[in-house]
Amino acid sequence: MKRYLVAAVSMLSLVAPTHARITRIVIEHRDSPAYQGQSFGEAGRYERLSGHAFGELDPRDPLNAVITDLELAPRNTRGMVEYSATFLIEKPIDLAKASGVLLYEVANRGNSALVRAANSAAMMADYFKRGHVVFTSGWQGDLEPREGLETIAVPVAKNPDGTSLTGRVLAEFSDMPAHTATLPIIIGRLPGPHPVTLDTSQATLTRRASEAGALIPIRMTDWAFADCSNTPFPGTPDAGKICVKGGFDPAWQYELVYRAKDPLVLGIGFAATRDLAAYFKSGDAEVLARKMPFAIAWGNSQSGNFLRTFVHLGFNQDEAGGIVFNGMNPNIAVRQLAMNIRFAAPGGAAGLYEPGSDGVLTWSDYTDEARHRPPGGLLDRCRPSDTCPKVFETFGASEFWDLRGSPDLVGTRADHDIPLPPTVRRYYFPGVTHGGGAGGFSATTPKPPNRCELPANPNPSSDTMRALMMALIDWVVKGTAPPPSQYPRFDRGQLVLPTQAALHSPVIPGVPLPDGIILPLYDYDFGPGFHYNDLSGIISMAPPVIKQVLPSLVAAVDGDGNETSGVASVLHQAPLGTYLGWNIVAEGFFRGGNCGLVGGYIPFAKTQAERVAADDPRPSLEERYRTHEGYVAAVRAASARLVRDRFLLQDDADRLIREAESSDVLRSR
Repeated sequence: MKRYLVAAVSMLSLVAPTHARITRIVIEHRDSPAYQGQSFGEAGRYERLSGHAFGELDPRDPLNAVITDLELAPRNTRGMVEYSATFLIEKPIDLAKASGVLLYEVANRGNSALVRAANSAAMMADYFKRGHVVFTSGWQGDLEPREGLETIAVPVAKNPDGTSLTGRVLAEFSDMPAHTATLPIIIGRLPGPHPVTLDTSQATLTRRASEAGALIPIRMTDWAFADCSNTPFPGTPDAGKICVKGGFDPAWQYELVYRAKDPLVLGIGFAATRDLAAYFKSGDAEVLARKMPFAIAWGNSQSGNFLRTFVHLGFNQDEAGGIVFNGMNPNIAVRQLAMNIRFAAPGGAAGLYEPGSDGVLTWSDYTDEARHRPPGGLLDRCRPSDTCPKVFETFGASEFWDLRGSPDLVGTRADHDIPLPPTVRRYYFPGVTHGGGAGGFSATTPKPPNRCELPANPNPSSDTMRALMMALIDWVVKGTAPPPSQYPRFDRGQLVLPTQAALHSPVIPGVPLPDGIILPLYDYDFGPGFHYNDLSGIISMAPPVIKQVLPSLVAAVDGDGNETSGVASVLHQAPLGTYLGWNIVAEGFFRGGNCGLVGGYIPFAKTQAERVAADDPRPSLEERYRTHEGYVAAVRAASARLVRDRFLLQDDADRLIREAESSDVLRSR
C-alpha cells in the first residue's frame, strides 16, 4: 500500500468530536473500490482509506494517570498532551451492508497484514465477505516513519524546568562480522536513545566469552561513541554508534551501559489505540458514519503482548466508561509488553535482561510468592467497570521454550494450575514453532532455518487460527459458546520439567537433547522506581540484578517426542516426524544454545530398515501408515475430528485432504 506524505496529495481533513479525544482525522489516500473492484459476497465492494489521526490526552484523567511520564510531557494551551498516529481502514463502500463488527489488527513493529494484503484480498476475504470493517493504526512511538509502516508520533518527557530527563540504558552486541570496527547502538531492534555525553568515562563497555562468563571491562580510551568506518580510531564522533580500537571480536559478546537522555512517552500508544478504536466504533467518525456495536482486536507476538498489557492497564475502558474491545485474541503472546517504561524498547523480545515476564501474567488473580509480589491478574482494572473483553488466548510449543510461557499456566512456583476466568478461553497448539510452520505434507526434509541446526518445523497453526477467529466473533456477536479450552494441565501430568529425563523423549543418535535449551525465567531487580505488577515506571538498574532462576515447565510428549495436549493440527495428528518447539544455534557466539523462536523437526525414517540402521526408536512411515492411501486416511480422519470439534473449517479440511492425496508421502514410483 502506498503511504503518501500529507503535502503530496489532496486531503480530506475531518474535525472529530473532542469527547473521543480524537481531534482531527486526515484522509491522505483513498482506494475506492479496492482490490480491482472485487466484490465480497453480500457486502459488495470495499474501499481502503489511510491517513493520520490527531489526538490529545488529559494527564489529569484517572484513566491516563497510569502512563509513565505523561505528566512530564509538553502540553498545548488546553493543558492536553498531543500525538498523531497513522491508520488504515477497510470498509464496505456501502456502509449499509456492514456487519456492525469492527476488527482491529495490532500492527507488529509497525507491520500490518492489511498493508501486506493491498494487492491480494485472500488474507482478509473471510472478514470482507461477512461485511466486517477492519482497521489498524500506529502505536509504537520509537519507530521512524516510513512508507508501509503504521507509526505514532509521541512527545519527549522533560523535567519541569525543561531540562532533559536521563537514565541508564543497556545495549548488547554479538555475532558481528569479523573485523567490524563500528556498530550502531541498537536496543530492542531499533536505534537506542542518544547518550547524555560522548565522554566514555561516563559509560561502560564490557565483553564476555559466554553468556555465563565474567564481564571484562574495556579501557575507556580503547572505544568511542564514534564511527570508524572511514576514519581510523577514534573515528568521527557519533552519538548513535560505537567503535572499538582494533575492531570487535565476534567470539565475544559486548555490553554497553550508558546514561541516555530525552525519553519518549511511549505509553501514549495504549491510550491512542483506545481512543481511535472508540472513535471508529462510536459512529461519530465521518469516515465510518455508522455505529459499530462490536469491536474485536487481534495481535501476534509483540502485538499480542500489547493487548494483554492494554487490558491490564485499564485501557479497555473508554473515557465515557464504555468497553472498547468486546473481544480480543492475543496470539503467541505470553508476556506483557515492556512499553510503559521510561527509555522502553518495546521492539525487543525476551532476551537476557529484557523485561516482559516480570509483571502480572495470569488472567485470574495470582499471588506471586516466589517474587514477593502482591496478588494480581490481567483483568483487575476492567472488572470493576465491567469492561473486560472475551478473550481467546492462543499459543504453542515455542512460547514455552523461547518466551517463558510456563508461569501463565502454573505460576512462578510451577506447582499448580491457575484457573481461567469464564470470559477467557485458552487454546494450545502442540509442537509448533513461533506462529506455526508452513504446513503441507511432504516426505522431503525442510532445510534448517538461518543459523539453526535442526530442520525447520512445518507444523502449522494457521488453519486452527482461522476457525478460532470465526468462533471468537460468534462468541462476541451471537453469544455462541466457543469450544472448550484445550491446553496442558499440571493436574493431568501434562506439564513436566524441560529435560529428556522428565519428558521421556526419544534418544536418537546425532540429535540434540532438550536439556538446557529452555529460556530461563529470571527474577530481576530493576530498581526501586520500577512497578513490577504493572510492568511500568523507571528502570534504574541496567543491567538488572538476577535474584533467582524460577522453575519452568513444558508440555509432555509421547514416545515419538510429540506433545500430547492441546489442539493438534492435522499434520501433528498424522505426523511425518517429531515437531519441536525448540531448536539449536548452529554457529556464532550462542552456538549450542536456544535458536530463539524457531522450532525444529526430526523426520521419521521411511522404512523399518532405515530406522534400524539409524538406531531410531520411532516407528517408520511404512510401519505407521503402510501405504500412501493409509496416510491419506489418517489425514482424513484427523480432519474430520477437528471439524467436528470446531477447530477446523470444512473448506480447509477439504483442501488438506487434497494436499495429502497429491503429496509424495509413501507414494510408490
